[in-house]
Amino acid sequence: MLETYDDWRAFASPLLGSKTPPREVYWESDQQAPLFRVRSQAPDGPAVMIPKVFVALARTVARHSNPDRWRMLYRVAWRITNGERNLLEVDVDDDVAALRHMARAVDKDIYRMRQFVRFRKAGEERFIAWYEPEHNTLDANGSFFVDRFGSMRWAILTPRASLAWDLDRLESGPGVPRSHAPQDDELEELWRVYYGAIFNPARLKLRAMQAQLPLSRWKNLPEARAIPSLARLSQGRVQQMVEAQPRSALDFIPLNSSWSELRDAIRNCSACDLCRRGNGPVWGEGDLLAQVMIVGEQPGDEEDLAGRPFVGPAGQVLDRALAQAGIERQRVYLTNAVKAFKFEERGKRRIHQNPRSGEISTCRPWLRAEIEAVRPARIICLGSSAAQSVLGRKVQIAKERGHWAASGGRRVLVTYHPSAILRNPDPARQQQLYSMLVTDLSQARVDLNGGSVAEGR
Repeated sequence: MLETYDDWRAFASPLLGSKTPPREVYWESDQQAPLFRVRSQAPDGPAVMIPKVFVALARTVARHSNPDRWRMLYRVAWRITNGERNLLEVDVDDDVAALRHMARAVDKDIYRMRQFVRFRKAGEERFIAWYEPEHNTLDANGSFFVDRFGSMRWAILTPRASLAWDLDRLESGPGVPRSHAPQDDELEELWRVYYGAIFNPARLKLRAMQAQLPLSRWKNLPEARAIPSLARLSQGRVQQMVEAQPRSALDFIPLNSSWSELRDAIRNCSACDLCRRGNGPVWGEGDLLAQVMIVGEQPGDEEDLAGRPFVGPAGQVLDRALAQAGIERQRVYLTNAVKAFKFEERGKRRIHQNPRSGEISTCRPWLRAEIEAVRPARIICLGSSAAQSVLGRKVQIAKERGHWAASGGRRVLVTYHPSAILRNPDPARQQQLYSMLVTDLSQARVDLNGGSVAEGR
């Protein structure tokens, strides 16, 4: 049964290796399910080399819903491995043109999904969307929706498959019929109100709308079903709709912005509730040409009051460790994965709370933009929250500390957060953790050319 490019490749590779011509291979559709199988047994044969450009094209075409796609891919792969190595450069070839047409349709379907998925509220903290893509494009959009809606629990249901995000993991599941999805809720009504506010009947172009989304898919859009009455809707509830719709930090980050523009822009961020508490977000500081960026978890009480990172007790421990490692603080860049102080009030005290995975995901676009503005060669992550934000996965510090990893073309080292040292009740263990921190920081002193990071670029 074939569902993905890798499934197809497992069958196709030995057939290509044995030079089995396309006319001797039958890719038969199973009428009972949208799966496919090869009827004949694949003979053993030597491995064949396929150009990377074909692999990229084939991975996209494999998502197409056309049941003939496996046969078409094999025919082109066979031609490439039997004397037509540069076949994909011949745009007028019928086979090549057909594959490229299918790939464009898949790319367009991926883009449409990002435009037209509409979440409905299902319970207090969960959102569900039912969507019907033309092709098998759901998993191709998983990372997009995690980045954009990482702070909420959501599920996207389609007839073929489903995705669910629980603030920590993205999981795949089986398809779900439309009847199992939530029906209209107040968010749908807010969508209709919003489109009523921006709707201009004089500029209504049905053909253009159908070109972007086939008429058969309109039934899944609350605003499309309301087109006849959109012009009569009030503008007074637009803000209500905007506030009800989940936000992403990406909505607040200017394109191609400088470090100072990012610092100013984050003051207006309302992607989560943390920035509304305390004194607002705390931006990073340090050498803007630093080769080393140090990323912590979040500002603490004193950082929130001062508006600067690492000025409290944990910052003092970090300063001592940096000095012992031979690194000047003013020669590195310091920031946090989560930009605002999360706390609970107990009397007159503000007690630190660990950020949730969703809050780390929501703030991640700010950290990514900050990294691109400073462009360090190496990043040191203090604690699991910082490591999760930079590496995009859960990290166990005890297992991974002291070893360089890679992310976005940069080397990344994870180590203990100074606050973990302060919280440990055992003095001997405190000293052990502190020594590990100094050792790990020392690794960052030598840059790619063998020079001292503390000396700058």
